[in-house]
Amino acid sequence: MDELVKIFQNIPTTCISDAMNGLNNLHPSIKPLMEEYKLAGRALTVKIPVGENLAVLKAIRETKPDDIIVVDAKGDQYRAIAGDFVVGMAQTLGASGLVVDGVIRDIVGIKALNFPVFSKGTAVAASGKAGVGEVNVPISCGGATVHPGDIIVGDADGVVVIPQSIEQDVLAKSLEKLKTDQVREDKIAGNPQEIINYLDKMLSK
Repeated sequence: MDELVKIFQNIPTTCISDAMNGLNNLHPSIKPLMEEYKLAGRALTVKIPVGENLAVLKAIRETKPDDIIVVDAKGDQYRAIAGDFVVGMAQTLGASGLVVDGVIRDIVGIKALNFPVFSKGTAVAASGKAGVGEVNVPISCGGATVHPGDIIVGDADGVVVIPQSIEQDVLAKSLEKLKTDQVREDKIAGNPQEIINYLDKMLSK
């Protein structure tokens, strides 16, 4: 994992989102299968039509350690793009997580892998393998543009995309936001008068 990704891994998605004015968040329906899941890595993108997943297998074959496989499945919630067998292969080959604008299946088996999967939920039906799809191309996932190599960070609050062109600037702003939030919390937590002062200040704007 590169040093920049390591730092982002320890910053809440809320701070990263604020640093980008909320412009690069995936749709809030894309959530972790388990609340404690966190992920951070570089995007390995997949574009597929509804009901097709052979390109997901191609992406897994091309996975490098710490990649986040990000799948544009057009938001389809009827056919799962992967189950525990496919997710297990991605984990074994070193991927750091899977983000899907769609659904997965075999939820109990996937949870047993303790591998961070973010999706719109689960379904019973499998996808076909007609061979249609692309890997490592710009995609739209959950309403956000994702380019190969963009930094992806996910936690219980959702998923954010950090474009490579602004990643250093976003890092600086995210760290500043995190510091500001911590100072504010330390100052007013459990202190009624400080809370009143803070509220008065905000309401007077």
